[in-house]
Amino acid sequence: MIGQPSVVPGYDVPLHRSLTEPVLIAGAPRSFVIPNGTLAAAIGLGLRLWIAGLLIWLIGHAIAVYVTRKDPAFLHVLSRHARHKGNLPC
Repeated sequence: MIGQPSVVPGYDVPLHRSLTEPVLIAGAPRSFVIPNGTLAAAIGLGLRLWIAGLLIWLIGHAIAVYVTRKDPAFLHVLSRHARHKGNLPC
């Protein structure tokens, strides 16, 4: 076939789509949803501030979903930026 990359026998590996996509819970990264929900539950249930806990969860989750739509790897980028902020002056 013209324009197609040649396939060498023995080097073609099928890759499932789930291995390349981030793990999301309701559209936000799993590593953000769990601490956000835990904080909201601690405030809502532990301190009995139901509305504050609900607002923290809702606003945090909405922001995470919005940022995830723009860049699915934003948590990795944010953590790397926080780690190397002093080393890379702009």
